[in-house]
Amino acid sequence: MVNPSAHASHILVASKSEALQISEKIGKLKDFEKLARKKSSCPSSQRGGDLGWFRKGNMVREFEEAVWQTPLKTVSPPIKTTFGYHLIWVHEREE
Repeated sequence: MVNPSAHASHILVASKSEALQISEKIGKLKDFEKLARKKSSCPSSQRGGDLGWFRKGNMVREFEEAVWQTPLKTVSPPIKTTFGYHLIWVHEREE
């Protein structure tokens, strides 16, 4: 049995307040990608935050739970992990 997979992008910042300020500016994917390039501290920022496809079990727990709970093609609320605060855009999921 193969673990389900998802395709997501994220913006990683140091504080919840910064994540909230950024999330207010996101209406669509293009906004998300532009803000990821400008604001995210993750190397994925060069790709507009795109993390590509990954299997369930490959990401830290809090991040992964958000990926499976966030409605497709919307931005998650700020998610705190050991890395900082993430805003997550879920493109697709395969169960």
